[in-house]
Amino acid sequence: MTQGYNKNPDDQTQTKPDLLETLTDENICQENSDSVIISIEVSAGKKKEIFPDGYNPWRKAFGIAVKAPPVEGKANKAIIKLISKYFSIPSNSVTIISGQTSSVKKVKICGITRHQIIELINDS
Repeated sequence: MTQGYNKNPDDQTQTKPDLLETLTDENICQENSDSVIISIEVSAGKKKEIFPDGYNPWRKAFGIAVKAPPVEGKANKAIIKLISKYFSIPSNSVTIISGQTSSVKKVKICGITRHQIIELINDS
């Protein structure tokens, strides 16, 4: 499995890891009987809302960009809204389970499987 940036010794270029390959890593995508827990790294106060916004191999987290500022839970609410919209599930199916005041969070997504996440990311 590819992790981090790979350097090709022949041409000295770097390539980013494939997002689909990262989903096999238990640290970024843990599947339970009724949910999936993913790791995200948040950039708040951005001009555009984007999910997934790349992958950080050091933090083993998907990137997510939201317009809301990181004050009074506004960014967390925007994260839940954006993830639920992306996966076409109700907002109450998405819960931030750790990192409420951190830029790195664990998010529990109910009613979806790792396989469905792979399909959605592959289609985007």
